[in-house]
Amino acid sequence: MAGKLVFTLEQYQEAAVKYRKELLMLPIFGSMDTLKHMTGRPGIRYKERVGTMDFDAQFGPYKPQRRSNNNLKLDFRTLETFLGSVIADFEPNQAIQTLLGEGPTKGDGQMQTPTAKHVLAFMAKSLSFHLNEAIWAGVRNANGDTTMDLFDGFDTITQKEIEAENISVAKGNYLKLTEKITRANACDVLKDILFSLDPHLRAQQLNLYCSQELVDMYNESYQLTHGGLPYNNRYAQNAVEGSEGRLVMVPLANKVGSNFIHITPKSNMLYGYDNMSDETSILVKEYAPFMLSFIATMFFGVQFETIDKRRFKTIELATESEQPQTPAAPAAPADNNAGGENAGGDNTNGGEGGEGGEGNQ
Repeated sequence: MAGKLVFTLEQYQEAAVKYRKELLMLPIFGSMDTLKHMTGRPGIRYKERVGTMDFDAQFGPYKPQRRSNNNLKLDFRTLETFLGSVIADFEPNQAIQTLLGEGPTKGDGQMQTPTAKHVLAFMAKSLSFHLNEAIWAGVRNANGDTTMDLFDGFDTITQKEIEAENISVAKGNYLKLTEKITRANACDVLKDILFSLDPHLRAQQLNLYCSQELVDMYNESYQLTHGGLPYNNRYAQNAVEGSEGRLVMVPLANKVGSNFIHITPKSNMLYGYDNMSDETSILVKEYAPFMLSFIATMFFGVQFETIDKRRFKTIELATESEQPQTPAAPAAPADNNAGGENAGGDNTNGGEGGEGGEGNQ
């Protein structure tokens, strides 16, 4: 009988110290389906000022004495990261068995032998699912206990900026749809959104962050409206028609249920993290016989670099309750002679006609 793989507590602790930075990066690597479409800012603890500078100076016809006073306009935002922690109890033997079952095989058919580092990596990467879910929908709650409570996600930041009127129709960075997007109208709606973009924004390479459902409806709509065109040689269209390939749809699993579409360059979508400072850590302690505790701390948060209309626009989706209602057909006017006709007319309904007549006497 083959012997079991057994690691001591000391081996786990040594691996946690030796590979701390790599292990603390795994929750982020596990969220790369989303974060690969954004821009990372490493080494941020708590707050960092981000934003744009605008210096409105310009050339003019040469005049030796011509001068202008121009102020440097700074549009700052705050990328705030929050210290999150986890204490997760796990059974090492169970983790090893899982790794043996999932591990890659070598050329000789033997399974790659896991190490204490692999076990801790398995634990660290498992944190990524909830981190990924919070990137859009997270709502900061210092008294909470989940990743959704750790930081404000992009949708939450968007809603707060709308309420503060920093994102609005007047500022050119907001549009509220009045009809629900369907497979029948998706092409027209997304093209209307494209046409509504500020010219400076439209000229850039842009991501349209949305759910997979929206992309599916766009493809269905495209198929219905472009089936006979010779250039329609494939079903999956990943860029909005008319954008010259610059407005690329980015469907994300964690955008399901979102009320917003975001259109902006990748560089404007920031996520901050820190896995290098003394305040971040990873360690393993004994919890009970056959059980260990995986303990880790790390900073994370997200923010838009700017919400200026030249680099950003959000589209708020219409809900079912906001759909235009078809007015009800007006009721037919009452016929005051109906009773008389029923009483004195042709009694084609036999007894019913007679009963009507009796009722109107």
